[in-house]
Amino acid sequence: MKAEHRKRTIVGRMLLALVVLGSGAAPALAQPTNYTTSDKKAIKLYESGGECLRQRKWSCAETDLKRAAALDPRFIEPRIYLAEMYEERGLSGQAMDYYGQVVAISPRYFTPAALHLAELEFTAGRYDDAEKHYRLSLDVDGDPVRKQRAEHGLASCVFAREALAHPVPFDPHGLGPNVNTKAPEYYPCVTADDSTLMFTRLVEDARSPYGKQEDFFVSHKGADGQWGPSQPIPSVDTENNEGAGTLTPDGRFIVFTKCAGVDGSYGDGLRGLGSCDLFISRRLGDRWTKPENLGAPVNSRHWESQPSMGSDGRTLYYVRGQQAANGLKSMDIWVAHLQDDGTFSKPEMLGPTINTPFQEESVQIHPDGRTLYFSSDGHPGMGGLDIFVSRKQPDGSWGTPQNLGYPINTSGDENSVVVGANGKLAYMASDRPGGQGELDLYGFELPVAARATPVSYIRGTVTDINTGAPVEADVELYDLADGTLATAAYSDPRTGAFLVCLPSGRDYALNAGAEGYLFFSRNYSIAQDIGTTPYQLDVKLSPITTGSTIALRNIFFATASYALLPASNAELMKLAGLLRTNATLRIEVGGHTDNVGNDAANQKLSEQRANAVRDFLIAQGIDGGRVTVKGYGETKPSATNDTEEGRALNRRTEITVL
Repeated sequence: MKAEHRKRTIVGRMLLALVVLGSGAAPALAQPTNYTTSDKKAIKLYESGGECLRQRKWSCAETDLKRAAALDPRFIEPRIYLAEMYEERGLSGQAMDYYGQVVAISPRYFTPAALHLAELEFTAGRYDDAEKHYRLSLDVDGDPVRKQRAEHGLASCVFAREALAHPVPFDPHGLGPNVNTKAPEYYPCVTADDSTLMFTRLVEDARSPYGKQEDFFVSHKGADGQWGPSQPIPSVDTENNEGAGTLTPDGRFIVFTKCAGVDGSYGDGLRGLGSCDLFISRRLGDRWTKPENLGAPVNSRHWESQPSMGSDGRTLYYVRGQQAANGLKSMDIWVAHLQDDGTFSKPEMLGPTINTPFQEESVQIHPDGRTLYFSSDGHPGMGGLDIFVSRKQPDGSWGTPQNLGYPINTSGDENSVVVGANGKLAYMASDRPGGQGELDLYGFELPVAARATPVSYIRGTVTDINTGAPVEADVELYDLADGTLATAAYSDPRTGAFLVCLPSGRDYALNAGAEGYLFFSRNYSIAQDIGTTPYQLDVKLSPITTGSTIALRNIFFATASYALLPASNAELMKLAGLLRTNATLRIEVGGHTDNVGNDAANQKLSEQRANAVRDFLIAQGIDGGRVTVKGYGETKPSATNDTEEGRALNRRTEITVL
């Protein structure tokens, strides 16, 4: 789960493993008659060094292989063993030295050597040397997998040199001792109001057979802007690994990764489908519910992790790891959609614009629903995992990923990035010097080119208009331009509180509804230069009783006309759904105008507009006998007619329960 601590195994780097496991090696190395030396003492030392490797006796292997190499400066075999041994042990300098000797003696004898050398040089920031040896690899090595790696390496060399010459602004600040500790902290996520931070911490735990395991911690931002003491989530955290989670923008749902223990159990009576599955927990007041497995088809026999839930509450991005044909674990980004029946659609892997034959992970869909952040070592970068941003195109496809640049990205692994709702502030995990311990959490401002669309939010409560009691309601925001659901949330059944995101640059219809109530209607036009101040809204729902009335604020007509505009469709379909759900409900559709113009003309227009709504409902299969109409003209203003804002409120359609 924790990518920063994993060890990668790459095709073509396995000569040492083959030797150690006794599986043989290249034919040239296996046949004594084909050794590149005739010095018998050197051969004997080489063979004894190989035996030490098989027994994992690194000291004697190193001694004998070095002595064998010293006896003949053109004896390639011990140099290959030494290069592989040093590479596997993380001793990059020594590995580069011996790979360099192999390539200098004969680049075609052991063709993977040039690629190994180039990748080590690239990681060390020696881009000119790396480019030379990537090109050499392409000349001498016909293996298609290694060719693909060499071509990718060449592209990364070009990018890295350009990125170093043009660094982006980057000024990270630690989140403080209430969040960062001596233990590793990583995979942060924040609510849309930037008030709650959740992250994963690797903690000491005697219950775990490993002595350590991953748990969630939560911190809340104080009035001084500092993060407060972090606390675990008792009902979610167990002795097994839980981590790499995502909060919905309102902070009321966690979707997270939970992995099986050594005995294959998920603990606490929970079951799984693979080694790691995605689970969900819901917050009721201050209490979190027992986690539930999301089940198939989101989870599979493979490895699912690192989820990110869209602000619409219906779109789930995550990483699936599965064994590839070449023996490596392939990690790609997938997406699934919550359907109207409460189940998830069959997941789809994002296309080749995002996913590569290499590794993709640490995905975040920003609350704007159109900006995707992720880590990858398969796109041109600085080395290791780099952070990228891609933007959804008008046709629904994803644009070419853009590297966030240096020094945000370095030759090491960068991931665990999450971008706040304002599109500017980001959080990431890093083991840079000056921290509290290993991996710590940092905040920083993104370069302008990497920012997401700013997102504000509506915060409020849903209550019964008569009793004032909190109501659990669906709160939905529709894009008036195309009628699609932009974002959704549930109000807390214990407090009535809710929060929904508002991406900028669009007009929205807000509906809030609950069983047994008429729905609530409001509209919002969000300017492009959106501020961070949230909208406050108290939603008072009217029970479905005789005489209850609601104003439909998202029914729109052409000026001085009764022609319904397409932006009305979302609200009209909501009204049709209310009538279908409540089969005995009869309503009056009332049309109202402002006082501009002739009284008689306004009266007639109000009647025509009420009839237009009735006709729409009938076209949706609603019995016309259940819908009566009445035009009130300008006789019942709900606001002053002395201002444009007041006149706009008076031009309305109302529904009254009969």
